[in-house]
Amino acid sequence: MQASIDFQLIWGAPLKAEIFSIGTELLMGELTDTNAAWIAGRLPPLGIQLQWVSIIGDDLDMLSEAFIRGMERSDIIFTTGGLGPTQDDLTREAVAKAVGETPTVQEEVVRDLRDYFSGRGTEMPSHNIKQAHLIPSAQFIPNPNGTAPGWWTERDGKIVVNMPGPPGEIHPMWENQVAPRLRELINDEVTITRNVKTMGMSEGAIDEIVGEFFGRENPYLGIYSKADGIHLRVIARAKDEATARLMIEPVEVAIHERLGSYIWGYDDETPEVAVGLALKEKGLTLATMETCTGGYLGNSITDVPESAGYFKGGLVAYSRESMIAAGVPAQVIDSHGEVSQETAMAMAQTVRRELKADYGIGIAGTASPTERDPNGSASQVRRAAGSASDRRSMGTAYVAIVGPGGTKEMELRVPPRRITIKRRISNNALIELKKLIAAG
Repeated sequence: MQASIDFQLIWGAPLKAEIFSIGTELLMGELTDTNAAWIAGRLPPLGIQLQWVSIIGDDLDMLSEAFIRGMERSDIIFTTGGLGPTQDDLTREAVAKAVGETPTVQEEVVRDLRDYFSGRGTEMPSHNIKQAHLIPSAQFIPNPNGTAPGWWTERDGKIVVNMPGPPGEIHPMWENQVAPRLRELINDEVTITRNVKTMGMSEGAIDEIVGEFFGRENPYLGIYSKADGIHLRVIARAKDEATARLMIEPVEVAIHERLGSYIWGYDDETPEVAVGLALKEKGLTLATMETCTGGYLGNSITDVPESAGYFKGGLVAYSRESMIAAGVPAQVIDSHGEVSQETAMAMAQTVRRELKADYGIGIAGTASPTERDPNGSASQVRRAAGSASDRRSMGTAYVAIVGPGGTKEMELRVPPRRITIKRRISNNALIELKKLIAAG
């Protein structure tokens, strides 16, 4: 097997868990709950089995009832939201009511809050004092990124972890405070996970190829469809690390032998991180020109902090005029159309040349219910009874990659939803670039 095995190792027995996303604004559709999915993705490597996800409004009775029910059926409850200073922030009060304890003000936390506001040149509002309340069964979870400390409550063998709602606060709190503490829950089992990421083969096709490994409890193999391809997650539990490794390794070896050419990454790797590492390792640079992805490709690349060292820049050429202004030959566009493999290749070659990069990526496609003729005029696609070619044009894109490792051309057809088009086409382009660099 070519890929190195970099297991994620966590001490701690599997726990049954549930997640509460708290806030009436979530029920009204004013905000989209992204926290639950974010937390859920981090539980399997910890050996925690998620059983329930609930959205609950800002109502004390409903919240306390949910906590009582949750502590009866689960080992641990994770919550987000409801820790602010306003009257409708009721998470603390609901936990206190559920366990039958009375919160009291912790003066040291009041001082910390006053210092927090003072450092920003203002006085602490009196309502923020409620964020300093604590019950006897709980401990504060520090929150250096906001005014709302979390709660870690242990009662009758059950755990409740309350975290703030803003992702900018919950993410560092989880990584720095919650996850390390969960790993300290000692038991006599080791849980190891391995996530193998593929692109280019359908979920059903992969199921046929490695189907013999599904349905087993230990090691467990799960299959997940993601924006960056199909993921295969192997989870093994044993009394010691060596035994768990022996259980998981044959499954991964089989996956790699059967799907090797489709595998692009492992564990927490993202397409942009994988490409960045490949470019840095070989001292190469990249430039992009895109249409239907609307800058999503460039945004993904620059999400990596070190991207300035290898990304020369990106252009969003959303019309024939902007393509020509960027240097794409008008003859290519007029002869083959804005959405064509030839135009995508011309875009890749042009941006590579103009920005003096080692690799160039060109993406030519349509994210709208229109198609363009070779002269650049647009005609409305019939939504309900359009021809097969009309329906295919929506979500169709051509990708071209050119560089010292060779060239790659692709025709992609994805579901005609804007965000799906942007994500999948951008991810495909990055993953194929990584393969091209490796082959080169």
